[in-house]
Amino acid sequence: MGDPGLFTPHSVTWQMHGDPMMWVAGIRALYLQALHPRALCGVLQNSDFRRDAWGRLLRTADFVGTITYGTTEAAEKAGARVRKIHRMLGATDPGTGERYGVDEPALLLWVHCAEIDSYLQVARRSGFPLTDAQADRYITEHRVSARLVGLDPDAVPGDRKEMAAYFERVRPELSCGPEARVVEDFLLRPPTHPFLVPAREVLWRRVSRLAYAALPPYAHELYGRPVPRPAVVTRRLRATGTALRCVPARLRWQLPPKHILRAMDRLGPGARPAPYKLGR
Repeated sequence: MGDPGLFTPHSVTWQMHGDPMMWVAGIRALYLQALHPRALCGVLQNSDFRRDAWGRLLRTADFVGTITYGTTEAAEKAGARVRKIHRMLGATDPGTGERYGVDEPALLLWVHCAEIDSYLQVARRSGFPLTDAQADRYITEHRVSARLVGLDPDAVPGDRKEMAAYFERVRPELSCGPEARVVEDFLLRPPTHPFLVPAREVLWRRVSRLAYAALPPYAHELYGRPVPRPAVVTRRLRATGTALRCVPARLRWQLPPKHILRAMDRLGPGARPAPYKLGR
């Protein structure tokens, strides 16, 4: 048997990250991450987000796929690349003029927690079967991914209670400034080829609006819009999840970079991610 990687086929992460609703969760994470001014300035001042937004999204997806389904060596190398890039970059606080590194632990922690919380919230509300204990286990597992980006695993939330306490502590630092509106505008109207504009309006906007609707109430308040009824949003998430899960997994996994198929080739067909395996 080949190297199972950092998470292994026995983890909650291995089963959950193969679910198609992770794409919706990823967009929710971007909406949420944009509400931290210092973290967002670190992104916008070091990359042309609007010009290379698709590339950035795909690189993030590739990183998540690599650390989840890749070998231990591949995951460690991916983490080392991220840490090296972060060490080289800095940003300037537009309000105070302070210069700071984008690898500040507080900023890395915000990005990490917004991402993991988004994955977990969208998966559960869309019908992916996770018990409370499994949800806690998922958060604990991602102390591994926190370490890869340069965080001290012991300083990262390890269950839902600790995650909720973290968001409560960080809320006074959040706001929706002009930079957050840049990200919001992109997520609603990403640049695309003129021939694909109709598809963007029909398909992408629905996905983007659903991801936005799945945000916590305080995020809606910061964006300045009414808080949608949670039960309505959950029904929409469940309907979308049901529809996407009707697409055969093998077909979905053919999309590049094919991390899951490569993991199954390496470890055998028994490594196939599936929700029912969580009960074993």
